Amino acid sequence: MAQDEVLEFEEYVRTRQDALLRSARRLVPDPVDAQDLLQTALVRTYGRWEGIADKRLADAYLRRVMINTRTEWWRARKLEEVPTEQLPDACVDDAAEQHADRALLMDVLKVLAPKQRSVVVLRHWEQMSTEETAAALGMSTGTVKSTLHRALARLREELQARDLDARALEREERERCAA
Repeated sequence: MAQDEVLEFEEYVRTRQDALLRSARRLVPDPVDAQDLLQTALVRTYGRWEGIADKRLADAYLRRVMINTRTEWWRARKLEEVPTEQLPDACVDDAAEQHADRALLMDVLKVLAPKQRSVVVLRHWEQMSTEETAAALGMSTGTVKSTLHRALARLREELQARDLDARALEREERERCAA
């Protein structure tokens, strides 16, 4: 790679790293994994930097690399997962309601398939248009819309189920205290 291309890439990383790390953080729940995801995506992008003709599309290219990398990781880890009858307790930060809501949302996003999660993250967190999301993920706008529709319906179901579970636990606790 030519020296001016190296400098251009370094400048790009310096100016965009915070926004790209936020994107990575939304794709994987663990902050350390998010940093690893971004670093891996940057290494892969560095090798292809000269081939990106329009550098204004570098963010979209890098996000696509992050999504592909995250999918590779998910597939590799999928074999290590062991199904259980009981879900682990969710860890919620007591510091503020906003943190609790964010933790719940990040936890609930785990129920989505990688493709659905990618569409939700790009459309609602990154606030990309349907067309931009379709281009970033290499799918048609119709597929983005239908995937988003199914993903949001699944998220609603999961939140309702968790709300019902929480109410049942509260009721059991009240009955135990009254007895």
